[in-house]
Amino acid sequence: MKKIYCLLLLVAFVACQKKSKHQEVNKLFQSDITLLIEKVAKLKYSVQSDSTEVQIQRQFLEAHKAYKKVEMIGEYYSPAVSKAINGPAIPEFEENDKVTVPPEGFQVIEELVFPKYHKESKQELLEELGVLSANLTRLEKVSNSNELTDAHVFDAMRLEVYRIITLGITGFDSPVVLNSIPEASVSVETIEKYYRIYAEDKKVSNAKQVLDILEKGKKYLKANNNFNAFDRAHFIKEILNPLNKGLFKTQAELGISLMKEQRGLKVTAQTLFDKDAFDAEAFSGFPDYKTTPEKIALGKKLFNDPVLSGNNTRSCASCHHAEKAFTDGLERAVALDGKSMIQRNTPTLTNIAFQRVFFADSRVSYLEDQAVAVIKNENEMHGSLEKSALAIQKNPDYVKDFKKAFPKGEINEFEIKNALASYIRSLSHYDSKFDAYMQNKTNFTTDEKVGFNLFAGKAKCATCHFIPLTNGTVPPNFDRSESEVLGTPNKAKKLDGDLGKFVITQAAIHKYSFKTPTIRNIELTPPYMHNGVYKTLEEVIDFYNEGGGRGLGFDLPNQTLPEDKLNLSDKEKKQLVAFMKTLTDNRYLENRE
Repeated sequence: MKKIYCLLLLVAFVACQKKSKHQEVNKLFQSDITLLIEKVAKLKYSVQSDSTEVQIQRQFLEAHKAYKKVEMIGEYYSPAVSKAINGPAIPEFEENDKVTVPPEGFQVIEELVFPKYHKESKQELLEELGVLSANLTRLEKVSNSNELTDAHVFDAMRLEVYRIITLGITGFDSPVVLNSIPEASVSVETIEKYYRIYAEDKKVSNAKQVLDILEKGKKYLKANNNFNAFDRAHFIKEILNPLNKGLFKTQAELGISLMKEQRGLKVTAQTLFDKDAFDAEAFSGFPDYKTTPEKIALGKKLFNDPVLSGNNTRSCASCHHAEKAFTDGLERAVALDGKSMIQRNTPTLTNIAFQRVFFADSRVSYLEDQAVAVIKNENEMHGSLEKSALAIQKNPDYVKDFKKAFPKGEINEFEIKNALASYIRSLSHYDSKFDAYMQNKTNFTTDEKVGFNLFAGKAKCATCHFIPLTNGTVPPNFDRSESEVLGTPNKAKKLDGDLGKFVITQAAIHKYSFKTPTIRNIELTPPYMHNGVYKTLEEVIDFYNEGGGRGLGFDLPNQTLPEDKLNLSDKEKKQLVAFMKTLTDNRYLENRE
């Protein structure tokens, strides 16, 4: 009996000593945080001791690469702290507190160190490094309470692959020094380090295949580390997409469940570019907003009916023409009075469900509210949903339609706006040549492929128009939509006077700030910009090529668009246009024939 008891104790002891796989991952993560803290301390010492510019810059690059080792788990469990460590070097307005928070972290430090370090900035740099060190200490403390599971680890690995595609290789978090490719290599190495812990399990049939893909990715990044010349199309299609599919398969074979939550990017998506990878329902906000075929049919009928306008002369379709990707082809639409013009250019309704805010000034958060705002606007439709509901109740056909669409068969403001929003959500799905290309169903021409690589690289388009949505909804969580200060001119070639988001928030940083729209179907939606000032894509590209408003000489201290010239050649501009035309959905191309 005594021997059996001792044996049981020994088994229990061995079991305790053997860490579970997710515990091993967490131990590696905490070790990498320690390394990162040491790297930042070395950088700070180099600045304090007045080391050479080359030494300080080298220490910064080493520290930022060390951050890439903790990015995956850090972003997953501590997004707020991670943003403070590595967020954009742009002030942020806290809407709840009505205060503007200055930027902090690596990207602020990068601007102080590159392209040239000036000793006059020493004190400011040391202060920023002190803030960074404090945030790293916060991250270290938070990591001690991580309730990591195997499901979380695989979720984090897959999200990290998405992050590499959308933010890493596009230069989003290395905007000045453009060290994104070597840093992406560190991200890949970190995925490999965690994956190997699970690859040892005999249940995994594709471990060698995944490890081979990871090795292939590391070699490709090492051999092709020039930011502007990097072939992102090849890297995504041949390495990162297969990697994500491999991670998905391994997770399934190990019996590790997917996360049980509804997200903008479905947890069941195996790549960013899967058909129906994005869930319009997840962006809608509330369970009772759920889209159904009956609501869509009713919404389409209402969309085309002038009954919603105050004088029964204008419908939603009056300004959103289906054949023009639901725009109107005008600089700005004519107002309800038939004389004046609406304040801003009519935006496309296709694929707008995949964002978190609506209107150029981001003033509403749900499609339902967007519909109400347009209907009630005295210049647009000057309608009343309450009055429209009374009129609709007298129409027997509508009464039947509402009974089909809603269990209670009520006809009121909520049902009307929910039906309209359901129809608009139904316009949000992708079937362009770009999508087919990323799904290995077709090929790009040379110009289209080069154009994509420019879009996601040298031209910096993808740092605001995030792949694959091409709007400002920030990956890989797609939980917020950004606006930017571009410095758009008016017809007189002066800064346009529309203050944009500032009118809503009264925050100085939001003067001339406008939501980043989707550029899906962009060849069908001219003229461009919030005021319709540019008639062609070529004009838009020229504007960005010059560095936006500041590049044109406007006094715009809060411009978020980099003011440096892109130095695109005429050929590169044409190639960018060639790529953007691949974003046109097939349903519009078919209608054109």
